[in-house]
Amino acid sequence: MLSIKVTKRREAFALDVAFEAPTPGIVALFGHSGSGKTTLIDIVAGLLAPDSAAVRLDELVLIDTSAHFALAAERRRIGYVFQDPRLFPHLSVRSNLLYGLKRAPPPHAIGFDKVVALLGLAPFLARRPHRLSGGERQRVALGRALLSQPRLLLLDEPLSGLDAPRRAEVLPYLEALRDQLSIPMIYVSHQFDEVLRLANYLVLIEAGRILAAGGMHEVSLRPELTAMVAAEQVGAVLEGVIGTVDAARGVAQLNLGNGTLLVSAQGARVGARARVQLLARDLIIATQPVQGLSVRNSLAGTVSAIRDDESEAALVSVDIGGASVLARVTRDAVEALALRPGLPVFVLVKAVAVRTHHF
Repeated sequence: MLSIKVTKRREAFALDVAFEAPTPGIVALFGHSGSGKTTLIDIVAGLLAPDSAAVRLDELVLIDTSAHFALAAERRRIGYVFQDPRLFPHLSVRSNLLYGLKRAPPPHAIGFDKVVALLGLAPFLARRPHRLSGGERQRVALGRALLSQPRLLLLDEPLSGLDAPRRAEVLPYLEALRDQLSIPMIYVSHQFDEVLRLANYLVLIEAGRILAAGGMHEVSLRPELTAMVAAEQVGAVLEGVIGTVDAARGVAQLNLGNGTLLVSAQGARVGARARVQLLARDLIIATQPVQGLSVRNSLAGTVSAIRDDESEAALVSVDIGGASVLARVTRDAVEALALRPGLPVFVLVKAVAVRTHHF
């Protein structure tokens, strides 16, 4: 368990946060610029003194101001990846990586060859940073941080300085770190698509306060998140297990709640977990079974809640059996269909509208 309770005042800004998240995995701090995300991880890293703090990683106490205790930053064994890779320009990629390894106390559980393979760095080992793309430099920074043998890895908007193609290049490597290494990570971002792909646990932070915290599915349904992201990004995040894969048809069957969902077969393996986001704008609600449509996905459920969304819309929450989805419909549709909590309905969604990420 990662347990964090921190206060810090800086001029007119006040940070006052507390949450606990399971380890290992990626905890995402999501919020607008200036919300206090970087201030928080700087305190966790020991780079900034708090006014008060109690930070514990499993059984290790990093800070406890009530006991007048703060572990020195160099003894916390925390890897930190910044927005700027901060590589040594006069050193090769190999030497930049070895710098992290040489500073790490033995034993070295994460070896040089493993990091090079995991991050695809073998073709670049002899190059210097100026000969790398932005995405390649950030992968080297990740590798150097990993070779420092961290107990905890902090990533402060590591993709913010990259264009869309370079961000797309680096994201699979971050997924590989999450899935293949048992290192707790705190990932700071204001880009929800990154959080969607990477995070196991989501903390919403605004103006130095936590608005909501919990698992991805739980927080994806919260009004605090829908107020923070663009309307087209609102939707439920769910996880299921791949039941079947039909490569010839290019589809896989994802077991989700009490139903199944047809998704793209690309990257799908039977028995593997997959995360999907069903965007509220893409879902259709019917009060009767529907036939004769090109839409192949129909999830039976029960309306659990209805809340106002935009000026002429409502967000309808539907329980599909142990999980919930959100559908954006007009208020006129709510009235015409007599939608209300407890009403059985069918949620329709096109397979091409499903955003799927495999684990």
